[in-house]
Amino acid sequence: MVSWKSLAVLLVSAVPALAAFGVTESTASYVVDTGSSNGFVVTIKRSDCSITSLKYRSTEYQYSSQTSHIASGLGSATVSYTTISSTYIKVKCVASNSDFDLTHYYVFKSGESNIYMATDTNSEPAIGELRYITRLDRSKLPDEYPFGEASDTSSGTAIEGSDVYNVGGQTRSKFYSSQRFIDTDSYCFQSSANDIHACIVPHASRSYEKSSGGPFFRDINTNNNGGFSALTFYMNSNHAQTESYRQGFHGPYVLSFSRSGIPKKSDFDFSFFSSLSISNYIADSARGRVSGTASGVKSGFSPVVHWYNSNYQYWTTASSSGSFTSPYMVPGTYTMVLYQTELQVASKSVTVSAGGTTSSSISATSDITTGSHTTVFQIGDWDGQPTGFRNAANQLRMHPSDSRMSSWGPLTYTVGSSTVGQFPMALFKSVNGPVTIKFTLSSAISKAATLRIGTTLAFASGRPQVTAGSFTKAFSAPTKIDSRGVTRGAYRGLGEVYDATIPAGTLVAGTNTITIDVISGSTGDTYLNPNFIFDAVELFY
Repeated sequence: MVSWKSLAVLLVSAVPALAAFGVTESTASYVVDTGSSNGFVVTIKRSDCSITSLKYRSTEYQYSSQTSHIASGLGSATVSYTTISSTYIKVKCVASNSDFDLTHYYVFKSGESNIYMATDTNSEPAIGELRYITRLDRSKLPDEYPFGEASDTSSGTAIEGSDVYNVGGQTRSKFYSSQRFIDTDSYCFQSSANDIHACIVPHASRSYEKSSGGPFFRDINTNNNGGFSALTFYMNSNHAQTESYRQGFHGPYVLSFSRSGIPKKSDFDFSFFSSLSISNYIADSARGRVSGTASGVKSGFSPVVHWYNSNYQYWTTASSSGSFTSPYMVPGTYTMVLYQTELQVASKSVTVSAGGTTSSSISATSDITTGSHTTVFQIGDWDGQPTGFRNAANQLRMHPSDSRMSSWGPLTYTVGSSTVGQFPMALFKSVNGPVTIKFTLSSAISKAATLRIGTTLAFASGRPQVTAGSFTKAFSAPTKIDSRGVTRGAYRGLGEVYDATIPAGTLVAGTNTITIDVISGSTGDTYLNPNFIFDAVELFY
């Protein structure tokens, strides 16, 4: 029989002992104890700023064979710490060498099981990208959230480069963990019992204000690989990047350990950063906002407003009535863009001042959504996405060669009887082109007609060639994005739209056939052949 006394001892021993909030120094490291009731103790290497130990509830979660750090490690850094108001511990890491010119911060708040981080860059790291990677012990935190096994490449065979694998008959990649910046909340690894979670949680607007690519850019979030589970926070990369990198203060963002469930952005208040004397952190009080109304976006589509200049980027989604208020923005002049989901439909300039709210409304002006014409047919929606097309629902989380994909074709789409799912989301040179469109006219079109082809991303200069009877139109090469796209779960690039003017009399009464193929002077292997992704196809006059 267990006595009440012995039972009490067992219960007490199951709970980590409370320790004082503070830092223990040694020659090699700083050991930070947050004084959390769950016991959260982090060890930081003084020579290079890497984390060598992450203990939560007395259990070690840091992968023992590698550390957690910026990029693949700073190599060397000057590491110091400051305790502020007995509430915060700020660890500052200054790296100035041939590979890095940056300052990284770890911030700990008394009583919490969180590491708040920020990375202030003076120049781009020599490796050409900026990320923080946390390597967790996979045996204790094996399960990814929210996309599960899509990024689990363990025991796989590489099928493309060194980042796409076949694992037990399924294609997987770290790239298949990505989410659009505008959608990203928390992403995590958790225990098999789902009772311990380690998550990256970005700030609602600040975490990406110095990143590049806008609201719809996506990057690697997670990867299960061998003995570790990798949580990464990418601040910039060349993974289908569409604009120049921004330097400066990236963040804050947070690595959070929890038991009570998956944390989310709304759980965190980062405003205390303004009291930490961190250079280049700009408080809300020194920022401004933009408010107004977005109009002209068709019903059923999301009205997204985006502001950017060479230094910062921000976004928000307008309400159902079109009203919007921006996040707090650093003062300056911005390009303000309106999207119909992801299709740009308007652009203007706006200036933001500190402490104020600028009134600036925006209305769709794009001929795609506001033009007056007679539509013969339209395949897909004008939304800047391949949504609805064949294999679009799977492309974010698997390779085009995956057995779970439907046949890529070549396919034939018959207007009036085919579904949008019978039209391919992408055309690959020498693989599934051309796509054939058949349609019937009750009478000939006696004037010039336009076949408008919307694309979202091109690879290796892939672009359309249109044939209708004796008419052929081959388009010039698009602006090149030097990165794989569709095979790594990306679909967004520069969004080229191609208009082929079909001469009067070409489209006749009865059955007509139009083909769209992909052309390029380049070649590749199967799905690395030149390709492009469809947004929509419309014939009108």
